[in-house]
Formats: sequence, structure tokens, C-alpha cells
Amino acid sequence: MSYNPSKRPAVKVLSIIRSSPRRDAVIGLLALNPWLTEGETNGRELDYIQLIPRDSKLPMMVITVESLPGCAKERLINGDVSIERELVAARIEEWKEGSDCPKAQVIRMLGRAEEIEPQISAVLFEHAISAANFSSDSLSCLPNAPWKIPAEEYETRKDLRNTCTFTIDPASATDLDDALSFEMVSEKVFRIGVHIADVSRFVIPDTALDREARIRSTSVYIPQHKLPMLPPELSEQACSLVPGEDRLVFSIIWDIDDTGNITGRWIGRSVIRSCCKLSYDDAQDIIDGGFEVDVSGKTGPKLHGQFELKDVVDSLRSLHGITKKMREIRLRNGAFWIEIPKIVFLFDESGNPCDSLLGVRKESSFLVEELMLLANRSVAEVISKAFPGCALLRRHAEPKSMKLKEFEEFCRKRGLELDASSSGKLHLALPKMREKVKTDPVLLQILLARAARAMQLAVYFCTGDLRGREDEWAHYGLSIPLYTHFTSPLRRYPDIVVHRTLAAVVEAEEAYAEKRQSCAASDGIGNRCFTGLYFDEEAAESEEGREALVCAAVRYGVPASEVVSEVAAYCNERKRAGKHVEQSAENVYLCALLKNKEVMFSDARVLRVGSTFMTVYINKFAIERRIYFGEVEGLTVEWIRTTGTLVLDTLKTKPLKRSDLSEKCRVIEDVVLMMSHCQIVTPEDKNECISTAPSSYNRESNATATAPLRVPLVIRVLSTIPVAVHAVGGHDGRARIVARLYMH
Repeated sequence: MSYNPSKRPAVKVLSIIRSSPRRDAVIGLLALNPWLTEGETNGRELDYIQLIPRDSKLPMMVITVESLPGCAKERLINGDVSIERELVAARIEEWKEGSDCPKAQVIRMLGRAEEIEPQISAVLFEHAISAANFSSDSLSCLPNAPWKIPAEEYETRKDLRNTCTFTIDPASATDLDDALSFEMVSEKVFRIGVHIADVSRFVIPDTALDREARIRSTSVYIPQHKLPMLPPELSEQACSLVPGEDRLVFSIIWDIDDTGNITGRWIGRSVIRSCCKLSYDDAQDIIDGGFEVDVSGKTGPKLHGQFELKDVVDSLRSLHGITKKMREIRLRNGAFWIEIPKIVFLFDESGNPCDSLLGVRKESSFLVEELMLLANRSVAEVISKAFPGCALLRRHAEPKSMKLKEFEEFCRKRGLELDASSSGKLHLALPKMREKVKTDPVLLQILLARAARAMQLAVYFCTGDLRGREDEWAHYGLSIPLYTHFTSPLRRYPDIVVHRTLAAVVEAEEAYAEKRQSCAASDGIGNRCFTGLYFDEEAAESEEGREALVCAAVRYGVPASEVVSEVAAYCNERKRAGKHVEQSAENVYLCALLKNKEVMFSDARVLRVGSTFMTVYINKFAIERRIYFGEVEGLTVEWIRTTGTLVLDTLKTKPLKRSDLSEKCRVIEDVVLMMSHCQIVTPEDKNECISTAPSSYNRESNATATAPLRVPLVIRVLSTIPVAVHAVGGHDGRARIVARLYMH
């Protein structure tokens, strides 16, 4: 390794500690060819069929006909060969040592392999994401509907119902777990509140509901599907911060001056009543100043209660101004963000994808994000100091040096000098890179996507596992020493654990203050000993402080460090699984869109070019693909190594037929779509598409004219070229997206 630092080390497997979970998540197709059992010599056909896994890394498997689900067995007996075109979900039952062919059990039939829904079901099964209804035991833990806040809750919580409070979410959102509030304290001091649904009030530790929420761990959102962590009776009703209804929340309220500095903080349980639900588009219109306040209330978001639309508009614009300053301070202090475009699909009335666009976040999204980051950071500071051995935090390690070198080399080869020799220098280099290429948004997208590959994943961890190594608690991307997840308890289980821990801190603080008779005034947000801006370590380490914290931890079910470690590890795995599901589902819908269109056109940027292939970044879909042009009949290739230039041209002679080519040679149509040989398929009626994306996104229809290039074609790194994109395969439920040059 010391002689070859750029190469990855090779290892040898010594033993297998435990079976892979992939044994329980096999997706494939049945093949009706009968198999013989081991040792069978008389040629008699037995009741075995093949299972061909969709994952080429897995071996062929054998299935007993007797073990098939009833409907599948009946179809097989009746000679229904169409069963071979259906995806099946299976698990490996037995794999004897030395055997190349494991025996598997079909769990269920998913449906036709080329259809969208069976493919989505396959993706969910492969990653153990539950699409099942919640168990009756879990549902029995829910409060009776319609649920009303008990009188004692009003007595023990801060009443914030007379504060202008509202939510900002996607227009289609129904699980509203965060709200914002704004008040003027003085001409130069603002009181800003983040209010998070008090989910831990309903999800009690060690109940059936708690166990199922922990198993699910996270809500998963994919186009046309929502797989919630909690039952809708909670996530969309009792806990959702719907306007016009009293709701129980955890509140964090800051006093912030006009320069963005925090001068005071209050954390505790409260009751709020949201006055309206704003979509991100509504909020953006208000920020842009183009939102006209209609005093009649006939247009704009529906208002509830005493506040008028003008109150919301003024509050939101004030929040935008102050959060913009807070963001500038955060970025100046070393934080950075890597914004990667996300593809958004448009659907027709039948639910099929009919077009796509790239979603770009705007100021309304950054406003909410800034306050959520501040809330998460504030809670992390409190719980890590009050419970230093069992707090659930989130850390982001520095990039590995090898990844940094790869990114630095990628930039250098594209004419961009960037010092990424260390994580600290990368922090300084990224803002400079943004400034340098700000006039080329596509190149910026490419560079940020590559920078993201250099980053390690952020993970949950238990503070007790890193005692004495507090420098490893930090979040590299945010450039802060402490961070956690607190703001999304309806869709993330770690947030519920954090809520319980915070509830214990708040109660311990009140108990300690009562004993010392030094409770901060209920009005205002005077600094408290545990949850204020400055943590009183002397109070926490005193006999009264320790007793209060221990008693509160028991009452609210704060888990021990061993349990927190298990929760963190499991939730890390589930979060990765959820991310993979979202990416796989995106690919399913993109392939379906391309199949429907037959071909779509886009400009692309050349990232790498050689004598036999080029790598391109396809702007329309924000994906990378390779185009191979070596050994293509009818295409001449000239590679000028000294200048890194590629020249492609077509022969004027009549092309050979595919059957006349050598085994290695391909026809030109494999890599080039000639304008005269294709039809551009466009929707007859552009209004057929139903948008699921905010209307403020820029849209690019397939009808956009992407002009083909004329030969000869001269290509260098970062050249812009037109490509034709389409999907191939899919009979096994896994289509591929390929790109071809688009030329005259």
C-alpha cells in the first residue's frame, strides 16, 4: 500500500460471520425447465423449476413446485407459460457447502416484469421496506378519534396559540410535523420559533407501536407511493400540525438580533394553533414580493383564527431576511452545501410518467432548512451535555484522502485547479469553485455531484461510544461540533428517541429549578440552567441535578447507551436502504418514461474522452452514461492524444448488414442516432401531463428542439453534444438507460 497509495488494497475472505440479509430478498424470474435432484441418473423429471435471479451476482436457484404459492402452482399445473414473465420475491432456504445451486422459496408473485408496480414492489422487497398495513397491536396504541387535547396538557405547557404560527410544506403534504412563528420583540430583536409535533407524547417506549416504528425506522417517499413510519391516524391527524387545530408540540424559541446573532433561547413543550398551511410555492411568491394580499380571502392560502394574511406575509418576509443572514454567517464559518438536481416526474391521468424536469430548490426551501438546522443543532447541544453517555447524535466524518485526490484529479483534468489535498482546504476551495463556474450551471452541477462522491455518509451514533473522542462527534458538512435529528419525528425514528431525551432534560431542569427556587420566569425566554444558551455544568453535576436527570430519564424512557448504539446502527442501515429505494424507483420511472417516448433528446457535456469511448453527463436527467464507439462499422475514429481531441466521421459507402459484420464489430446505429432514420415522438397534447412538482420549477418538455450535430464531429472534454436517450431491456424487470450520439 505504501508503494501504491492510489490503488485500493486487496483482501482475502477468512470466514463468514453471519448470513447476508440478501438471502432473504431475492428477486427473479421462474424458468419452467425441470431440474433433476442430485444423484438422479434415470432421467426422470422431478418437481423442480429454476429461479433466475435478477441480480447477476447471485447464482441460479432451484424451486420445488410443491413450495410455490397456491395460485402459482395452479397456473403451472395448467401449463400457463406466462408465469415466466412475472417477477417473484423469494428467499434462500438452503445452500449446502460446495453447492453452486441454492434452494429457494418463493414468497409471493409480484406481477408482470415490464410493468411499473411489480418493479416498485420488487425494489421495496429487496431493501426490506414494509408496504404492509400497521398491525392491530400497533393500532390499539392509538388514541380514540377524534382526539382532543386533555385539559391537563394546557395547564402544564406554554400556551402559544396567540402567536402567529404557520407551516411551509410541499402542496401535497399531509404529515405536517414542523411549524414556524415570528414576533417582534423590539426594533432590532426578533423572536423566532420552531415548533415540532410532540410525537413522543403518543409513541410510548416499548409498546407495540414503538416497536413497529423502530422496525420501519423511516418513512419512504417515492413517486405515487408513500410508506409511512407511523399510522396515518397519528402522522396525518392527531400529530399533524394542521391549521385551525390545537396541537401539542416541542418548541424552540430564539431571540435573534438584526445581525443574525442569537441572544436568548427557550426550549419546552407547548400548545400551538397554526393559522395557515403554505406551500413552498406560496412562500416563494411571498418572498419574491409578487404575492398580492387579498383582504377578502378569496385567493391565497386559507386562513384560520385571528390572524390575517398580512400577518403571515409580514412574518414570512421577516423570517426570510433574518435566515438569509444566518445562512451567510454559517457559510462564512466553514459550512458548505452540495445541491444536486433531483429529477421530478410528471404523470398522465393513468398514472404513467409522461415527462420529467429537474427540480431546483429556491429561497423558501432554504428558509425552512436554516431554521431546522438551528433547531437540530440547539437540541444536540442540550442532550449531549445533559446525557453525555447516551445521547443520540449525528456526525459527518471528513472525506477520506483517496476520495479527495480523486476529486482533485477530476477537476484538474477538466482545466480546474482546485486544492483538495485536505478536508480543510476543500472547505475553502468549494466556494471559490462555485464563484469560478457560476456562469456555467451545468458544469457546476457536474462538479458538485463529483464532490458529493468524495464525501462520507453522515451517520447516527451514541455519544457513549465515542467518550474521550469528542472531536469525532463533529459534522463536517455543516462545520459544527454537535448535531442531531429532532425536527421530523413523524418520519424518522431517531427523532423520537431524541424527543424523549429532550423531554427528560426539560423536566429535570424544572425539577432542579423548583428545588433551588430559581425557575426562570414563564414569560420571555430567560436563560435556563440546562436548555438555555449556556449549559450549567455545575448544576448538572450537583446532587440535585444528577437526581433530577436520572428520575426524568426513567420517566421518559431514555434508553441506555447500549440500546442507543443498537438504534443508531439499525437506523443507519434503514436510512441507506430508504435512499437506495428512492434511487431505484427513480430509475424505474425514468425507464418507463423513455419506453413510452421511445427516444428523448438532450444536450450532454463530455466528461471524459478516449480512443474507444466517452463519458457524458446528460443535462436533462442529471445522469452520466458511457458511449462506446470502438469497432463500429461505418464510423471513422481519429484520436489525437496530444490535444485530447476526438474526431468522428461517417463513411460514405453503403453500410454492411448486421449479419455480415465480424463478431466484435457493431453497426453504426448502436452508437449513433441519425436524424434521417428516426421519428421524434412528442405528446399530442402537452396538457395530458399532471405535474407533481411545484409550478415554480423550470420545465423542459421533450418537444424542446435539440439540434443534431453534423459530421465530422470534433469532441474534447467539456464539449456540449446532443444525445438521444432511450431504455433497453426490461423483460426481467430491470431496463437500462443508454445514450447515443445524435447526428446528421
